[in-house]
Amino acid sequence: MSEPLRSGSTHETNPAGPLCLVALSHILCLTRTPWVEYAVKAVENGGTAVGIRCKEGIVLALEKVVTSKLLKAGANKRIATVDRNMGMVSTGLQPDGRHLTNRAREEAGEWRGIYKQPIPISSLADRIGYYVSVYTLAGSVRPFGVTTIIGGWDPEEEVGVDGEVGSGPKEGGGKNAGASGVRRGGPGLYMVEPSGSFWGYHAAATGRGRQAAKAELEKLALHDPESEASNMSLEQAMREAAKVIFVAHEDAKDKEYELEMGWCTGVAGRTKGRFESVPVKEIAEAREWAKREVEGVDEEEEEGGEGEGGEGERMQE
Repeated sequence: MSEPLRSGSTHETNPAGPLCLVALSHILCLTRTPWVEYAVKAVENGGTAVGIRCKEGIVLALEKVVTSKLLKAGANKRIATVDRNMGMVSTGLQPDGRHLTNRAREEAGEWRGIYKQPIPISSLADRIGYYVSVYTLAGSVRPFGVTTIIGGWDPEEEVGVDGEVGSGPKEGGGKNAGASGVRRGGPGLYMVEPSGSFWGYHAAATGRGRQAAKAELEKLALHDPESEASNMSLEQAMREAAKVIFVAHEDAKDKEYELEMGWCTGVAGRTKGRFESVPVKEIAEAREWAKREVEGVDEEEEEGGEGEGGEGERMQE
Protein backbone atom coordinates (compact mmCIF):
# COMPACT_ATOMS: atom_id res chain seq x y z
CA MET A 1 0.00 0.00 0.00
CA SER A 2 1.54 3.29 -1.05
CA GLU A 3 2.23 6.02 1.47
CA PRO A 4 0.40 9.35 1.19
CA LEU A 5 2.35 12.24 -0.23
CA ARG A 6 4.09 14.29 2.43
CA SER A 7 4.92 17.93 2.33
CA GLY A 8 8.27 18.45 0.66
CA SER A 9 8.04 15.18 -1.31
CA THR A 10 9.49 15.17 -4.82
CA HIS A 11 6.13 13.92 -6.11
CA GLU A 12 4.31 16.98 -4.89
CA THR A 13 3.34 19.43 -7.63
CA ASN A 14 4.85 22.88 -7.35
CA PRO A 15 2.28 25.37 -8.66
CA ALA A 16 4.94 28.03 -9.14
CA GLY A 17 6.97 25.83 -11.51
CA PRO A 18 4.72 26.05 -14.60
CA LEU A 19 4.17 29.77 -14.01
CA CYS A 20 7.91 30.36 -13.96
CA LEU A 21 8.34 28.38 -17.15
CA VAL A 22 5.58 30.35 -18.88
CA ALA A 23 7.09 33.65 -17.76
CA LEU A 24 10.52 32.55 -18.94
CA SER A 25 9.15 31.51 -22.33
CA HIS A 26 7.49 34.91 -22.76
CA ILE A 27 10.76 36.66 -21.94
CA LEU A 28 12.60 34.56 -24.51
CA CYS A 29 9.94 35.29 -27.13
CA LEU A 30 10.31 39.01 -26.51
CA THR A 31 14.09 38.92 -26.88
CA ARG A 32 14.55 36.58 -29.85
CA THR A 33 12.59 34.16 -31.99
CA PRO A 34 14.92 31.34 -33.08
CA TRP A 35 12.31 29.68 -35.28
CA VAL A 36 12.05 32.84 -37.38
CA GLU A 37 15.84 33.07 -37.51
CA TYR A 38 15.97 29.54 -38.94
CA ALA A 39 13.46 30.60 -41.61
CA VAL A 40 15.66 33.59 -42.48
CA LYS A 41 18.62 31.20 -42.87
CA ALA A 42 16.58 29.23 -45.41
CA VAL A 43 15.99 32.43 -47.37
CA GLU A 44 19.71 33.24 -47.31
CA ASN A 45 20.40 29.90 -48.99
CA GLY A 46 18.00 30.67 -51.84
CA GLY A 47 18.68 32.44 -55.12
CA THR A 48 18.83 36.22 -55.28
CA ALA A 49 15.50 37.92 -56.02
CA VAL A 50 15.20 41.56 -57.06
CA GLY A 51 12.31 43.95 -57.55
CA ILE A 52 12.55 47.43 -59.14
CA ARG A 53 9.82 50.06 -59.35
CA CYS A 54 10.06 52.75 -62.02
CA LYS A 55 7.71 55.35 -63.44
CA GLU A 56 6.46 52.97 -66.17
CA GLY A 57 5.92 49.90 -63.98
CA ILE A 58 7.71 47.22 -61.98
CA VAL A 59 10.22 44.49 -62.79
CA LEU A 60 10.81 41.26 -60.86
CA ALA A 61 13.93 39.15 -61.41
CA LEU A 62 15.23 35.91 -59.93
CA GLU A 63 18.51 34.04 -60.04
CA LYS A 64 17.91 30.29 -60.37
CA VAL A 65 21.14 28.38 -59.85
CA VAL A 66 21.35 25.31 -62.12
CA THR A 67 21.99 22.43 -59.71
CA SER A 68 21.88 19.72 -62.37
CA LYS A 69 22.50 19.52 -66.11
CA LEU A 70 19.37 17.38 -66.38
CA LEU A 71 17.08 20.29 -65.47
CA LYS A 72 14.98 21.58 -68.34
CA ALA A 73 15.61 25.22 -69.15
CA GLY A 74 12.56 27.43 -68.73
CA ALA A 75 10.75 24.98 -66.46
CA ASN A 76 10.28 25.29 -62.68
CA LYS A 77 8.88 28.82 -62.80
CA ARG A 78 9.33 30.81 -59.60
CA ILE A 79 7.77 34.12 -60.67
CA ALA A 80 3.98 33.77 -60.65
CA THR A 81 0.98 35.87 -61.65
CA VAL A 82 -1.31 36.57 -58.69
CA ASP A 83 -3.94 38.69 -60.43
CA ARG A 84 -3.92 40.12 -63.92
CA ASN A 85 -2.20 43.31 -62.74
CA MET A 86 0.33 41.91 -60.27
CA GLY A 87 2.80 39.11 -59.66
CA MET A 88 5.18 37.83 -57.00
CA VAL A 89 8.53 36.09 -56.64
CA SER A 90 9.69 34.02 -53.65
CA THR A 91 13.13 32.80 -52.66
CA GLY A 92 13.94 30.18 -50.04
CA LEU A 93 12.01 26.94 -49.67
CA GLN A 94 10.19 26.39 -52.97
CA PRO A 95 7.16 24.51 -51.54
CA ASP A 96 6.55 27.36 -49.11
CA GLY A 97 6.75 29.82 -51.98
CA ARG A 98 4.16 27.91 -53.97
CA HIS A 99 1.88 27.77 -50.93
CA LEU A 100 2.08 31.54 -50.47
CA THR A 101 1.43 32.05 -54.18
CA ASN A 102 -1.78 30.01 -53.93
CA ARG A 103 -2.77 31.92 -50.81
CA ALA A 104 -2.19 35.24 -52.56
CA ARG A 105 -4.36 34.12 -55.46
CA GLU A 106 -7.12 33.14 -53.04
CA GLU A 107 -6.93 36.55 -51.36
CA ALA A 108 -7.04 38.33 -54.73
CA GLY A 109 -10.01 36.23 -55.86
CA GLU A 110 -11.88 36.82 -52.61
CA TRP A 111 -11.33 40.58 -52.85
CA ARG A 112 -12.50 40.62 -56.46
CA GLY A 113 -15.58 38.61 -55.55
CA ILE A 114 -16.57 41.00 -52.75
CA TYR A 115 -15.52 44.41 -54.06
CA LYS A 116 -15.75 43.68 -57.81
CA GLN A 117 -12.29 45.11 -58.51
CA PRO A 118 -8.61 44.06 -58.35
CA ILE A 119 -7.09 43.99 -54.89
CA PRO A 120 -4.70 46.90 -54.17
CA ILE A 121 -1.09 45.77 -53.92
CA SER A 122 -0.72 47.25 -50.44
CA SER A 123 -3.80 45.34 -49.24
CA LEU A 124 -2.48 42.08 -50.64
CA ALA A 125 0.88 42.63 -48.92
CA ASP A 126 -0.97 43.34 -45.67
CA ARG A 127 -3.01 40.15 -45.90
CA ILE A 128 -0.04 37.97 -46.83
CA GLY A 129 2.04 39.54 -44.07
CA TYR A 130 -0.66 38.80 -41.50
CA TYR A 131 -1.02 35.23 -42.79
CA VAL A 132 2.75 34.66 -42.54
CA SER A 133 2.93 36.15 -39.04
CA VAL A 134 0.29 33.73 -37.72
CA TYR A 135 2.66 30.85 -38.50
CA THR A 136 5.22 32.31 -36.08
CA LEU A 137 2.86 32.31 -33.08
CA ALA A 138 1.90 28.64 -32.64
CA GLY A 139 4.05 25.66 -31.71
CA SER A 140 2.17 23.26 -33.96
CA VAL A 141 3.34 25.00 -37.16
CA ARG A 142 6.60 26.48 -38.42
CA PRO A 143 7.30 29.83 -40.08
CA PHE A 144 7.48 30.08 -43.86
CA GLY A 145 11.05 29.77 -45.07
CA VAL A 146 10.61 32.29 -47.87
CA THR A 147 10.77 36.01 -48.49
CA THR A 148 8.28 37.24 -51.06
CA ILE A 149 8.41 40.32 -53.28
CA ILE A 150 5.02 41.46 -54.59
CA GLY A 151 4.79 43.97 -57.41
CA GLY A 152 2.20 45.28 -59.82
CA TRP A 153 0.21 48.26 -61.04
CA ASP A 154 -2.93 49.54 -59.32
CA PRO A 155 -5.45 50.90 -61.86
CA GLU A 156 -5.51 54.69 -62.07
CA GLU A 157 -8.70 54.96 -64.05
CA GLU A 158 -12.15 53.61 -63.29
CA VAL A 159 -12.30 49.92 -64.15
CA GLY A 160 -15.32 47.90 -65.08
CA VAL A 161 -16.69 45.26 -62.73
CA ASP A 162 -15.63 41.70 -63.59
CA GLY A 163 -18.38 39.10 -63.52
CA GLU A 164 -21.11 41.50 -62.39
CA VAL A 165 -24.14 39.66 -61.06
CA GLY A 166 -27.40 41.26 -59.93
CA SER A 167 -27.61 44.84 -58.72
CA GLY A 168 -24.04 45.61 -57.80
CA PRO A 169 -21.77 48.60 -58.40
CA LYS A 170 -21.40 49.63 -62.00
CA GLU A 171 -17.78 50.64 -61.65
CA GLY A 172 -14.81 49.48 -59.64
CA GLY A 173 -12.19 51.54 -57.81
CA GLY A 174 -9.14 53.31 -59.09
CA LYS A 175 -10.42 56.82 -59.84
CA ASN A 176 -9.10 60.01 -58.29
CA ALA A 177 -9.95 60.55 -54.65
CA GLY A 178 -12.15 63.57 -55.27
CA ALA A 179 -11.35 66.91 -53.65
CA SER A 180 -8.57 65.45 -51.50
CA GLY A 181 -6.26 65.58 -54.50
CA VAL A 182 -4.74 62.21 -53.66
CA ARG A 183 -4.34 60.16 -56.79
CA ARG A 184 -4.69 56.43 -56.53
CA GLY A 185 -3.05 53.81 -58.67
CA GLY A 186 0.38 53.45 -60.15
CA PRO A 187 3.22 50.97 -59.54
CA GLY A 188 3.66 49.28 -56.19
CA LEU A 189 6.41 47.07 -54.75
CA TYR A 190 6.34 45.30 -51.37
CA MET A 191 8.47 42.66 -49.67
CA VAL A 192 7.10 40.23 -47.05
CA GLU A 193 9.66 38.66 -44.70
CA PRO A 194 9.41 35.32 -42.80
CA SER A 195 8.39 37.18 -39.63
CA GLY A 196 5.36 38.65 -41.39
CA SER A 197 6.82 42.16 -41.58
CA PHE A 198 6.29 43.88 -44.91
CA TRP A 199 7.56 47.15 -46.34
CA GLY A 200 7.04 49.23 -49.45
CA TYR A 201 10.15 49.73 -51.58
CA HIS A 202 11.51 51.64 -54.55
CA ALA A 203 13.75 48.60 -55.08
CA ALA A 204 14.15 45.44 -53.01
CA ALA A 205 16.51 42.46 -52.90
CA THR A 206 16.63 39.23 -50.93
CA GLY A 207 18.29 35.83 -51.04
CA ARG A 208 21.89 34.66 -51.11
CA GLY A 209 23.37 37.75 -52.77
CA ARG A 210 21.14 40.35 -51.13
CA GLN A 211 24.02 42.46 -49.75
CA ALA A 212 25.70 42.90 -53.14
CA ALA A 213 22.30 43.41 -54.79
CA LYS A 214 21.29 46.09 -52.29
CA ALA A 215 24.57 47.92 -52.84
CA GLU A 216 23.92 48.00 -56.61
CA LEU A 217 20.32 49.12 -56.16
CA GLU A 218 21.33 51.93 -53.82
CA LYS A 219 23.69 53.24 -56.51
CA LEU A 220 20.68 53.84 -58.75
CA ALA A 221 19.24 56.34 -56.22
CA LEU A 222 15.66 55.47 -57.16
CA HIS A 223 14.46 57.24 -54.02
CA ASP A 224 15.78 60.58 -55.28
CA PRO A 225 13.21 62.26 -57.58
CA GLU A 226 15.97 64.39 -59.13
CA SER A 227 18.17 61.46 -60.15
CA GLU A 228 18.24 60.10 -63.69
CA ALA A 229 17.21 56.64 -62.47
CA SER A 230 13.89 57.98 -61.17
CA ASN A 231 12.82 58.50 -64.80
CA MET A 232 14.17 55.26 -66.23
CA SER A 233 12.03 53.32 -68.67
CA LEU A 234 10.69 49.83 -68.12
CA GLU A 235 13.28 48.34 -70.49
CA GLN A 236 16.12 50.10 -68.68
CA ALA A 237 14.80 48.88 -65.32
CA MET A 238 14.76 45.35 -66.74
CA ARG A 239 18.40 45.66 -67.83
CA GLU A 240 19.39 47.10 -64.44
CA ALA A 241 17.70 44.17 -62.70
CA ALA A 242 19.69 41.76 -64.88
CA LYS A 243 22.88 43.63 -63.98
CA VAL A 244 22.11 43.43 -60.25
CA ILE A 245 21.56 39.67 -60.51
CA PHE A 246 24.82 39.30 -62.47
CA VAL A 247 26.78 41.16 -59.79
CA ALA A 248 25.11 39.22 -56.97
CA HIS A 249 26.07 35.95 -58.68
CA GLU A 250 29.79 36.78 -58.61
CA ASP A 251 30.29 34.82 -55.37
CA ALA A 252 29.04 31.67 -57.09
CA LYS A 253 30.36 32.33 -60.60
CA ASP A 254 31.52 28.70 -60.91
CA LYS A 255 27.84 27.69 -61.12
CA GLU A 256 25.54 28.44 -64.02
CA TYR A 257 22.29 30.26 -63.36
CA GLU A 258 19.06 30.89 -65.19
CA LEU A 259 17.53 34.36 -65.14
CA GLU A 260 13.76 34.57 -64.80
CA MET A 261 11.98 37.93 -65.11
CA GLY A 262 8.49 39.40 -65.10
CA TRP A 263 7.10 42.90 -65.47
CA CYS A 264 3.92 44.97 -65.38
CA THR A 265 2.89 48.44 -66.58
CA GLY A 266 -0.22 50.56 -66.64
CA VAL A 267 -2.96 50.22 -69.24
CA ALA A 268 -1.17 52.69 -71.52
CA GLY A 269 2.17 50.88 -71.15
CA ARG A 270 3.77 47.93 -72.87
CA THR A 271 1.94 45.16 -70.98
CA LYS A 272 -1.44 46.94 -71.07
CA GLY A 273 -1.95 46.66 -67.33
CA ARG A 274 -1.13 42.95 -67.13
CA PHE A 275 1.67 41.15 -65.35
CA GLU A 276 3.64 39.14 -67.90
CA SER A 277 6.86 37.20 -68.23
CA VAL A 278 9.65 39.04 -70.00
CA PRO A 279 10.31 37.48 -73.45
CA VAL A 280 13.22 35.05 -73.51
CA LYS A 281 14.99 37.00 -76.25
CA GLU A 282 14.95 40.22 -74.23
CA ILE A 283 16.20 38.39 -71.13
CA ALA A 284 19.17 37.06 -73.13
CA GLU A 285 19.92 40.55 -74.46
CA ALA A 286 19.72 41.99 -70.94
CA ARG A 287 22.17 39.37 -69.65
CA GLU A 288 24.65 40.21 -72.40
CA TRP A 289 24.29 43.93 -71.68
CA ALA A 290 24.84 43.33 -67.96
CA LYS A 291 27.92 41.23 -68.64
CA ARG A 292 29.43 43.93 -70.87
CA GLU A 293 28.67 46.64 -68.30
CA VAL A 294 30.19 44.77 -65.35
CA GLU A 295 33.24 43.45 -67.19
CA GLY A 296 33.84 46.85 -68.78
CA VAL A 297 33.95 48.51 -65.36
CA ASP A 298 36.34 45.84 -64.07
CA GLU A 299 38.68 46.36 -67.03
CA GLU A 300 38.72 50.12 -66.47
CA GLU A 301 39.56 49.64 -62.80
CA GLU A 302 42.39 47.25 -63.67
CA GLU A 303 43.82 49.66 -66.24
CA GLY A 304 43.61 52.49 -63.73
CA GLY A 305 45.46 50.41 -61.14
CA GLU A 306 48.19 49.51 -63.59
CA GLY A 307 48.58 53.14 -64.60
CA GLU A 308 48.98 54.26 -60.98
CA GLY A 309 51.50 51.47 -60.40
CA GLY A 310 53.54 52.50 -63.44
CA GLU A 311 53.66 56.13 -62.30
CA GLY A 312 54.82 55.01 -58.84
CA GLU A 313 57.62 52.96 -60.36
CA ARG A 314 58.77 55.85 -62.52
CA MET A 315 58.80 58.16 -59.49
CA GLN A 316 60.95 55.67 -57.58
CA GLU A 317 63.41 55.51 -60.49
